[in-house]
Amino acid sequence: MILETLGSVLLGLALAWAADHRLAHRLPARNLVFATGVASALLGAFITHSALGSGHELATLFGATVLGTALLSLLLRPQSRKISPSGV
Repeated sequence: MILETLGSVLLGLALAWAADHRLAHRLPARNLVFATGVASALLGAFITHSALGSGHELATLFGATVLGTALLSLLLRPQSRKISPSGV
C-alpha cells in the first residue's frame, strides 16, 4: 500500500509536469496544476484499490494515471483564437 501511494504521488507529479511543460499557456498557476495532479492521482489510486483490493498494484497505478489525467484535463482553458486584421 505504501508503494502504491508513493507511486501514485510520483505519477501525479509526472503528469502535472508533462501537462505544465506542454500546455503552460492554457493552464492556471503551476502550484494548482501540481496539487491537482498529486491529489487526483492519489484519489484514483484510492478508488481503484478500494474496488479491486490488495494485490493489484499495476491496476491501481493505472487507475491513478487515468483519474490524474482526467482531472488535469479539466484545468485546461480554451485556446485563444487569433483574429486576422481583416476580421475574417
